[in-house]
Amino acid sequence: MVCFSLLKVMMFVFNGIIFLGGLALLGIGIWVKVDGGSFAKVLGAAAPQLMQLINVGYLLIAVGTFLLLMGFMGCWGAVKESKCLLLVFFVVILILFIAEVAGAIVVLLFSSVANIFVEHLQNWALKTLKEDYGKQEDITGIWATTMKELKCCGFNNYTDFNNSYFYQTHTEKYPSFCCSDNKECQESEVDHDKQGCLNEFQVFLSRNGKIVGGVALAIGVLELAALAVSLILYCQIALAPALGFCTSHERDIASILIQRADAAITFTGSKERHDPHPHS
Repeated sequence: MVCFSLLKVMMFVFNGIIFLGGLALLGIGIWVKVDGGSFAKVLGAAAPQLMQLINVGYLLIAVGTFLLLMGFMGCWGAVKESKCLLLVFFVVILILFIAEVAGAIVVLLFSSVANIFVEHLQNWALKTLKEDYGKQEDITGIWATTMKELKCCGFNNYTDFNNSYFYQTHTEKYPSFCCSDNKECQESEVDHDKQGCLNEFQVFLSRNGKIVGGVALAIGVLELAALAVSLILYCQIALAPALGFCTSHERDIASILIQRADAAITFTGSKERHDPHPHS
């Protein structure tokens, strides 16, 4: 029982952190979309390095909602000893873990499959750069953040913007990220030394591979721990009658019944003491 209670506390604390993190991201995402101006003023004064968050409002809302739901299922399932919520939590984490492992295996062992993925990614990237950059706010924000942080231009190079929506609506100019003086410019002023974001991302991975691998390993360990704890709690709750102990819900019901029985006995005894003519 001590181990069971300890696992419940661990599950509650771990998912409580996830829940609060998701709540924070969801709140920031909604704030960004509803009143981006005030958000920019506050964040610009407090943490200028996080200003790019204003470009990914919907992404923050999506990630925050997911973390909020996962944290709620884990916390509420542990506190209320709900087999249904614990099982759903276990299945979702398991799916994520399998997808991550499968992705890692594909990247490391099957280069041809990885190349197919890169090709699909390139098709999507070129489509968004041609049709949506400068038109769709969120797509523009994501690309702007990517090009700023990686110091790159386009997916392959600046020619990805040729005949694009941005190019046609800005008098045949390229985005500032592609230009030598960081202002929108004509092709003659483009910084030809700037690589595409695909190449810069590969360089980033080669330079920070150990850090990326460490973060991925830490996430995998946390997911395995969450899987183990949720499964143990589920099995303990499911097998509680067979193992001879009660769940908290059953203990609460038993306590209520005992209190009512004590009250009934006390009332009956009091009535018999005050009855001058007890029944024979």
